[in-house]
Order: sequence, then structure tokens, then C-alpha cells
Amino acid sequence: MNEFQFILKIAVMGMGVAGSYLMARLKNTEHEAVGYERMTEDRHDSICAWGTIKSVLDGFCKKTGRNFDDFLIHNGRNMHVKMNDDVKFDIGLKGLCTYNKLGLIKDFIKDCKIIYGAPPSIEELEKEYDMIVDCTGFHRVYLPKMKEDFFLPTYEYKVEYENGVPYDDFYIEPFPGMSGYFWYFPLGDNFAHIGAGDYNKNHIKATDAFLEKHGGKIVATKGRPIRLATPDRCKPYYSGKVVGVGESIGTVYALLGEGIIPSMQCVEIFLENMHDFKAYEKAVEKHYKVYAKVFNFVRAKIHKDFSFLKALPDFMSIFLYMKKHEDRFGMNIKIADLLKVAKA
Repeated sequence: MNEFQFILKIAVMGMGVAGSYLMARLKNTEHEAVGYERMTEDRHDSICAWGTIKSVLDGFCKKTGRNFDDFLIHNGRNMHVKMNDDVKFDIGLKGLCTYNKLGLIKDFIKDCKIIYGAPPSIEELEKEYDMIVDCTGFHRVYLPKMKEDFFLPTYEYKVEYENGVPYDDFYIEPFPGMSGYFWYFPLGDNFAHIGAGDYNKNHIKATDAFLEKHGGKIVATKGRPIRLATPDRCKPYYSGKVVGVGESIGTVYALLGEGIIPSMQCVEIFLENMHDFKAYEKAVEKHYKVYAKVFNFVRAKIHKDFSFLKALPDFMSIFLYMKKHEDRFGMNIKIADLLKVAKA
């Protein structure tokens, strides 16, 4: 792609976190970008919980002339963790929050050209555009099929509580063997997201059990798979005019199932290397290198092929990485807490 050192006509496919942020970042460049969203405008939605890190999103929003505080819902103080009836503890938070994810997505693209509904075929896109950016997330519609994928099914309710919320802050229950976890994310004004992702497919059962125990009115129901396979397993990143950005190339932190910030970071890496796909691939590999260690750690636990002694070097690498980037993860990282989860 080295020949593209001029104004490009770019199709951005998928208006989720990565696609919408990319459109906002391309808005003030010399390039002509057109966004495509397969849902109709009135049905365009954002699936999965709305948790992120305030300081990091502040930075991304400033790059597009926006104020993240306009979308902030809940500032976390503590995350309540329940491993089982005997093991419960709190993790101090430093920036973990919930925000109006769909509202920010729509704000990112409000001044952009977006075409809703069934998108053109790849052949039609290739005729019209110089570059096609696959931001279709898990579906990876325009990139070649991966040799091997690894994902979790997820399920979630947005719930309204009329008689007070069951928890005043974030709450999670990791499943045995790190196969996934149940989450409760506060959304302010007596609302919350409750849901779960689980490799062993107990996610719906766990979500419904919490709903039955604590009550609440279901306002919305959502479900989708989330890719845990990391970038090193999601090649090719590009093919012909098509290049992947975000979850389509595996930018999810497997230990947390977190994809918002990694996908937006991927947008920045793409913008720095968009004229050279090989350089983009190299930069992605470097940035997400530790993600492969996290994935291997989690997968071994899920498949019951886990030896803590063998995994100790990776465990320490993961701990040191998260400890060094506490502000990025929005919580106080303690080795004792990580050990509790790892040994569950």
C-alpha cells in the first residue's frame, strides 16, 4: 500500500466503537471517508456493557474536539468481586466508569457521511474506494476467514430498579476456571447493565439467576459473541484494499473481556500507518504482544490444561504489565487479587 501517499477515498465498514472513532478522526484530514452501518439508523445500537477508563477516553475525545464528561454516567470507586461464598473482596478503582457508549458513537459520526442498511458487495466497494476498513468486529465480514477463532458468547440486560439498586458500584463474579464472568455495571438513576460471557455457555443462566434474585424491570436485551483470539491469531490483517481495525483483528484483552480502549488504540495505530499496511501489521504486533500471553493464560485455564508453575512467567508478565499501566486499567492492581482469580 506504499503507493497511497495521496488523498484517499475510504470506506469504513461498521459503526461500532472502532468505526465511529475512526470516522471522527478522519473527519479533519484530507481523506474522503464514507461510513457504512448494516443496521438501519433507527436500529443502530451498541451491544455489550458500557465500561471504560475515564482518563483514556478523555484523551481520545479531546482528539475529536469532544468532552468525555458529556457522556459520563458513573464514576466507580470500588469493584466488588465474588469468587465464591468464602472468597469476596473489593478492588479499589481509579478511573473505571460507565458512559453513554451509544451516545458517544452517534456523536462521533453525526457530521459524517454514513450509509445505513445492507452495505454494497466487496466487488462494488473495491470499484469505488481506494481503501476498505473492516471495523465489523467479531463478524470480520471483509477480511479472509481466520484459520482458528476463539470467542465467548455473551448476554446482557439493561435493567431498571424501582426499589433501589442491588449494588452501588461495579460487581463481578468470575466463573470457575476463568471461563468468563458475570457483571453488574451501574448506569445511574436506578439503571444497570447485568450480563455475562462464558465459554461454557452458562452466561444466560447466571444472568437470569441474578435477575430473579434481585428483581428489576428488563428494558433491553442484547447478546453477541466476543472474540478473545488475539491479533497474533487473527491474521491476515489486510488483503488487497481491505484492512482490519479493532475487534476484527482481535483487539480484546482476554482477562477482562475489554475491547473499547484496545479498539480505539488500534485506530490510532492505523492512522499512523495507513499508507503502509506492512508497517501497520508490525505496529499492531508490537502493541498487542502481551495480549497473546494473557490469551494463552486464560485459554489454558478454560481448557483445564493449566499448570501454575508453567504459567508463572506469563502470570508475572501479565501482573507487571497491568501494574505498570494501572491508570490504563482503571484499578489498583495487586498481585494477591490477581492470584485469587488465577487460582479459582
